[in-house]
Amino acid sequence: MAVDFILSSPLGPPACEKDAKALQFIEEMTRSTDAVQEQVLAQILARNAQTEYLRSFNLDGATDRDTFKSKVPMVTYEDIQPLIQRIANGDRSSILSAHPISEFLTSSGTSAGERKLMPTIREELDRRQLLYSLLQPVMNLYVKGLDKGKGLYFLFVKSETRTPGGLLARPVLTSYYKSDHFKTRPYDPYNVYTSPNEAILCLDSFQSMYTQMLCGLYERELVLRVGAVFASGLLRAIRFLQLNWPQLVQDIRTGTLNAKITDSSIRECMGRILRPDPDLADFIVRECSEDKWERIITRIWPNTKYLDVIVTGAMAQYIPTLDYYSGG
Repeated sequence: MAVDFILSSPLGPPACEKDAKALQFIEEMTRSTDAVQEQVLAQILARNAQTEYLRSFNLDGATDRDTFKSKVPMVTYEDIQPLIQRIANGDRSSILSAHPISEFLTSSGTSAGERKLMPTIREELDRRQLLYSLLQPVMNLYVKGLDKGKGLYFLFVKSETRTPGGLLARPVLTSYYKSDHFKTRPYDPYNVYTSPNEAILCLDSFQSMYTQMLCGLYERELVLRVGAVFASGLLRAIRFLQLNWPQLVQDIRTGTLNAKITDSSIRECMGRILRPDPDLADFIVRECSEDKWERIITRIWPNTKYLDVIVTGAMAQYIPTLDYYSGG
């Protein structure tokens, strides 16, 4: 499909050439999903033909879908858990992947009380980065001018562990935020955040949230979108503001950082951001002290164009509350 097809989209032209290429990729992948899936399966089978797992099914080099369906059974996590445990214990042979396992991604542990370990390879991070990069070009079709401001996103890392074999085990977003893909990402005017990396990467959830909220308040006029990964995360941020606005106001009024923030990297970066701003402090007092929280998001961040959170599945229950806070 040619780029000029995208340029004729009823939603309007892409914001830039980079967006045009991303939209072209989305169009190509979604127009021929069956062929794309068959191609991806063939690539996976060819690459991993000599792994212990696939050799056990006697595919004899076949990479077609019919052979795969007839010889490789559907399995549960428990079925392959012994193989995963061998990798976790340090077995570096080609058990499930021809490429070296770089780390384990972990589930939330909500289904059976224990986190599941999902082995991944370094190349997979590139694919995740590609998927993340497709979000903004689509939003730019619907919402204009997002390169003229910043995003207030409440992003957090969680603790990580090591398996007996020495591989990291951590949630997928923690893996991404701690990677060079995120930490040394190139400048993109459509993806500028108010939150500094030092705050996002702080393991202490209070210090991380406090700093991200403080930075978001300082730059409230520049904020064009407000978000978190899940709707519940954004609601936690609003609740945090309800509970901690007096301390945040004090920091803004005096240009000093609360003593509860002890992380050295945060204190160093905030030293370049903090400044006394009595007018901003007075504004926040007026908005927060009367305990009237309807439309609080658009009152404090008046240029917000949309909320960026996941509201599918279990998160759908929070939509009315988000509407209350945003005036949606």
